[in-house]
Amino acid sequence: MQLDEIIQKLDLKVLTEPVDFSAVPVNSGYCSDLLSCVMTGAEPDGLWITLMAHGNIVAVAALLDLAAIIVTEDAQPGDDTIEKANEKEVTILATKASNFEVVGRLWELGLIGSKA
Repeated sequence: MQLDEIIQKLDLKVLTEPVDFSAVPVNSGYCSDLLSCVMTGAEPDGLWITLMAHGNIVAVAALLDLAAIIVTEDAQPGDDTIEKANEKEVTILATKASNFEVVGRLWELGLIGSKA
């Protein structure tokens, strides 16, 4: 599945500079608000679903080479987090939906969780 399809079907807002999302593969997903869990459980080219919106999410996503971060419940990253994400080429997406709803919708689309 490609990131552009997920953005469209979940009606996600792109908070960072747009890229060719049709060229970004998404192979799995991981949902957690604990950075240490994400670092051990998320997979490259995966989506990270979280309520967190602070700058540390960018560092973790860049380290793991994630496809994107979906920030839920209308949490808004600060301008410094968005700037850092753009510098590190990390895509941040946003939605008003809860973690639970986003994960359920991704499951319906056929996206599976990480294998960790």
